[in-house]
Amino acid sequence: MAREFSSLKQLDTPVKVLFTGYLTTVAVGYLFALIQILFTHGMADGKFGLSIDDIVYSYYGNRSGTVLETKLNGSMKDNAPEQERFIIIQWIRDGAEESEYRSSGVAEIFTNRCIMCHNKNGGGIPDFTKFEEIAAVTEQDEGATFSSLTRVSHIHLFGISFIFMFVGLIFSFSETSTVKYKCLAIGMPYLFLLVDILSWWLTKLHPMFAWLVIFAGAGMAIAFAFMWLVSVLEMWAFEKVFLDANGVRYPPWSTYVEPWLVRIGSGKARRLWDKLRYVGKSFVQFCWRQWLHPLLTHVLNKLQTYKSN
Repeated sequence: MAREFSSLKQLDTPVKVLFTGYLTTVAVGYLFALIQILFTHGMADGKFGLSIDDIVYSYYGNRSGTVLETKLNGSMKDNAPEQERFIIIQWIRDGAEESEYRSSGVAEIFTNRCIMCHNKNGGGIPDFTKFEEIAAVTEQDEGATFSSLTRVSHIHLFGISFIFMFVGLIFSFSETSTVKYKCLAIGMPYLFLLVDILSWWLTKLHPMFAWLVIFAGAGMAIAFAFMWLVSVLEMWAFEKVFLDANGVRYPPWSTYVEPWLVRIGSGKARRLWDKLRYVGKSFVQFCWRQWLHPLLTHVLNKLQTYKSN
């Protein structure tokens, strides 16, 4: 037996203010999290903006250099002038010997530029007051360590799941669509969250999974934005957005989705999993037609030309 509940537009004003305050706060927090990603992972290759190379360097590492070189040419690039960074990199390539640590001027640069953050109170980052920790980052860059991935994974799983629990709870009072599609919208962020965490570990093992990190992160962002926007609009602008000029309710967005599902072959599928399988199949076919097949044809033509020469 279905239970009656108040929709978002029917809630008392104090409850709307409470929900809106929470949604606004987490949206600002989400924005700052994206900015933080741009200034950390997004600078891994030395260029501003998130790319596949940034993801690979962050988790798999830049195996062609050392950890310290990668940081000096990436996210730490703006913390020291080029001449000082050159001195440190030259010292690393000469063997990073402790006997030359002070005579080369590297120790003075670390004292002036690095130790203010990299000290015993740094909270998880290397302590550059100890030479053995400096020596550790002059080894080959293998990306994130398994211990750091474990720490960050459990923090993200606990923290982000709580955020989506309350955002999903507020969204559950919406009237945007049928219960089936509302459940799908609420459940998708958790799926993308699990895929996101898993993709970090997979990228640590092989760089080919870097694209999965961006895909999962984008999926979470889209799900969050959709639930956030619908919830706020239904609370404060229901009549302007969801009703036409005559005060008649616009059809739910699911009425547009169902015909599309029929076109791709999932109209007869009864279970949600089967529908998702059809949607995934349609997405793969689209990617094959638009990108993969032309790319494969181009590569084969290049190989054929190479063999002919």
